Amino acid sequence: MSTTKKFAVTAVAAALGATALAGCGSDDEASGTKGTQGSGSKTVTLVSHDSFNASKEVLKEFTRQTGYTVKVLKSGDAGAALNQEILTKGSPRGDVFFGVDNTLLSRALDNGLFTPYEAKGLDRVAAAAQLDADKHRVTPVDTGDICVNYDKKYFADKKLAPPQTFEDLAKPAYKNLLVTENAATSSPGLGFLLGTVAAYGEDGYQDYWKKLKANGVKVVDGWEQAYNEEFSGSAGGKKAKADRPLVVSYASSPPVEVLYADPQPKTAPTGVATGTCFRQIEFAGLLDGAKNEEGGKALLDFLISKPFQEDMPLNMFVSPVNEDAKVPALFTDFGAVDVKPTTVAPDAIAKNREQWVQSWSSLVVK
Repeated sequence: MSTTKKFAVTAVAAALGATALAGCGSDDEASGTKGTQGSGSKTVTLVSHDSFNASKEVLKEFTRQTGYTVKVLKSGDAGAALNQEILTKGSPRGDVFFGVDNTLLSRALDNGLFTPYEAKGLDRVAAAAQLDADKHRVTPVDTGDICVNYDKKYFADKKLAPPQTFEDLAKPAYKNLLVTENAATSSPGLGFLLGTVAAYGEDGYQDYWKKLKANGVKVVDGWEQAYNEEFSGSAGGKKAKADRPLVVSYASSPPVEVLYADPQPKTAPTGVATGTCFRQIEFAGLLDGAKNEEGGKALLDFLISKPFQEDMPLNMFVSPVNEDAKVPALFTDFGAVDVKPTTVAPDAIAKNREQWVQSWSSLVVK
């Protein structure tokens, strides 16, 4: 799929004129020291999607603790990065892969990309995030929720309560207000579709989407167009004079709107319909055939340690899986803390994803 959560939120910051989310470029040495990959190397290569971002300080802490330097090799969006690893299976371009989520997990596992490794610290990771707990081929690193966001000012001006559930979105009061992304071309679009499958079942999601279409849902290709051009509540949407006060985005989008506004508002201009969310879980794994296997294992341990977990929220706008990690006040003050996410088992996604997307496309797009 075309976007990941972190890539999308990076685009929010870009729309707001921010540069703080800019990460290391492709093939960058993340801690500033060079090494030669291979046996005995002090460089460990992390292959990821384009939106991986960590502070220099936290990567230096990894080097201080282990002696290894992290080299980040960025490879497009999550789907493209995974495809490249499948093509180079057994002779990987790096040691650890980060960024496969639960919508793509079974594909990665079925292709045998990872060497099992039980990372140190997994006892502090919630069991619900450990989708491969019996084999430890992947390690959960973060979670995030795809949810409908709403423009607070619009609903206040109209004296209309914002929608909170999937069912609400199909009501006449919200006709012609929602914009979503194409499930065939966009990660949040796919996540929203999967959320409706979880909520209404395989026998009911198509009827639900017929109601949404009749209620005027608008479908665009990707997140950036939906959020920054069509959604009236975002900074980009205001500039574009957007007219849709409901958009499929992320539970972490309101804090981003606050963080990068100048001056910062006392309350977020957008809110989250907490009954419309789909939970994403991102994983990392030790690549089969990794040249620096020991360095890769050390990096997996570090990715779920408190230093890295507490660094993620304001760099990638995702939530930590380590139960000891503190979440920044920005998230709790301005984010959605009472999200009720749905989920779909990875094997069910793998079995039915193509069919679900095709059915959705024939109903909503064609």
